[in-house]
Amino acid sequence: MAEPITGSRKRAKAKIFLQSGTGIMKINGRKPLLYFGRQELVDMINIPLVTAGVAGTVDINARVIGGGIAGQAGAVSLGIAKALIKQNPDLRASLKSAGLLRRDPREKERMKYGHAKRRKRFQFSKR
Repeated sequence: MAEPITGSRKRAKAKIFLQSGTGIMKINGRKPLLYFGRQELVDMINIPLVTAGVAGTVDINARVIGGGIAGQAGAVSLGIAKALIKQNPDLRASLKSAGLLRRDPREKERMKYGHAKRRKRFQFSKR
């Protein structure tokens, strides 16, 4: 098996093993719909394959750790896009124009002392 390509989103990290085959996809050893539980997340990880026009011609085995299921789906999507480029550099233009090669930089904001939540303050009392 080839070396893995990594993708990340929020706190989730994904290692993608991509090889030519018949379109079998496994996420942590399970089918994508069983793992994610929502069709919209499965559609998210299929976007790079459809954009590149290789859906059904590559086998994908992904190992995902950390974060929640939405972050993990984003990590798998980025990893698949990067793996497709490594396999065929000509796909870079189409994947880049679709915005699939950019890691989403949004992270959870840290908790601050003296605040009830990340930005919410405690109620002010004058007396």
